[in-house]
Amino acid sequence: MTTETVNSSQAQRDVVASRLAYLTVGVPTLGTAGAVAYAIHDGLWVSDIVLFVVMYTITAIGVEVGLHRYFTHRSFDATEPVKVFLGAAGSMAAQGPIVFWVANHRIHHAFADTDRDPHSPRPQGPGMRGRVKGLWHGHVGWLFRVNRIDWSRHTRDWLADRRVMSINTQYFTLVVLGIALPGVVGGVVTQSLHGVIGGVLWGGFARIFALDHATWAVNSLGHTIGNRAFALRDDSRNVGVLAPPTLGGSWHNNHHARPSLAQTRRHWWQLDLAGELIRLLDRVGLVRNVRYLSSSERAGEEHGRRN
Repeated sequence: MTTETVNSSQAQRDVVASRLAYLTVGVPTLGTAGAVAYAIHDGLWVSDIVLFVVMYTITAIGVEVGLHRYFTHRSFDATEPVKVFLGAAGSMAAQGPIVFWVANHRIHHAFADTDRDPHSPRPQGPGMRGRVKGLWHGHVGWLFRVNRIDWSRHTRDWLADRRVMSINTQYFTLVVLGIALPGVVGGVVTQSLHGVIGGVLWGGFARIFALDHATWAVNSLGHTIGNRAFALRDDSRNVGVLAPPTLGGSWHNNHHARPSLAQTRRHWWQLDLAGELIRLLDRVGLVRNVRYLSSSERAGEEHGRRN
């Protein structure tokens, strides 16, 4: 294969990736606008709200428990049914295939808030304009910048897992399923056309839009504003207001201090729904080898914060 052929192939992949970014951001945005318009025209039904909440919860678990704490950080070992559920639910969130998500997040931790970080919100230029550009890049703009990353280098563990790679190749099918499923359920439950349309719009597109921006806000706001319990080399911060919609993922400074832990909570009042779900799964034997914060590690953290 010649150098020209390789470059041409890479260029074609870059174009595809760029177009997928527009679909990833644009389609849920238009769908959410359609959901609001449809609710104004035909009303917001209870089924619309329930399907939004249920699908949001399922896919948020797929992202925070699955893509983040399990597939990226290996903070616990999962049984095969749990692995499949987390992979499918994370894929239905429409934030990218497992390999894409894991590779980018592992690179983020390795090079947080440096030039090699895929989505650091560092200022891109002087003054307020530069800060706004940096915040936009950290939130969603990074998706439109094609960084040539050797994903295989950062995801060798999952590339060797046939089950995970099967889920990875079914990504687009699972995204469509995540949009169609609430429509089918809404139609069956309400026996109406509104149930179908409302399910697709609210349980599908609006749900994707809301979870996308909750997740992306950790990338942008979680490195810009908030509390820093740990003095790290990066600018990660804890943003408590985002804890409910991110299932605890917004305790970002806590997480960066010890990324491999299954829980992000450091105090009883820090809501970490994903961490509590993992603890529950551990108790019933569906996950194992969960990485908790030991007493000695907790004592060391307390000593470090005091000093």
